[in-house]
Amino acid sequence: MKRDRIFWLLSAGACWLAMASGTFAADPVRVGVMDQQLVIEKSKAGKRALEELKAYSATRQKIINADDQELKELEQALQDAKLSETAKQDKQTQFQAKLEAYQRRLADFNREIQQKQRETVAEYSKKVRDAAQAVAQKEGYVAIIDKGNEAVMKVVIYHQPALDVTEQVVKEFDRQNK
Repeated sequence: MKRDRIFWLLSAGACWLAMASGTFAADPVRVGVMDQQLVIEKSKAGKRALEELKAYSATRQKIINADDQELKELEQALQDAKLSETAKQDKQTQFQAKLEAYQRRLADFNREIQQKQRETVAEYSKKVRDAAQAVAQKEGYVAIIDKGNEAVMKVVIYHQPALDVTEQVVKEFDRQNK
């Protein structure tokens, strides 16, 4: 979040400088906007990364589901009226140990998944920036600003559709990340 805010401030500063220098120079200032999330979702490499994240999460979810099923079975076994008091105590101890292990595993998996997501976002954000920079240099843009989204922070409130270079960045991203 802090990095997003810094990026936003730098982007705003770059736009301000671009506009200020444009008022004193004869050359028109070209500024573009893009949707970084859309670049990742539409690009081949981005789709692969998202699928890898889903697969990573799915394998962990299968383990959690198996543990969950085992806990349910143990809980049902505890309800058996035919169990002796000693057997019931043993089952209760076993259930408690499995429940604690389940909770630890669930917390560990959640941390792992969040870490993997952070690493993927950081890696692909850099790749998207590289692609956007290449498009900016090739097309003569002074700045390309990420529009942001409702979930994080909407950076660009309004822009003319002609300023959106998302598709160009997707193509460049695919070219750079085969």
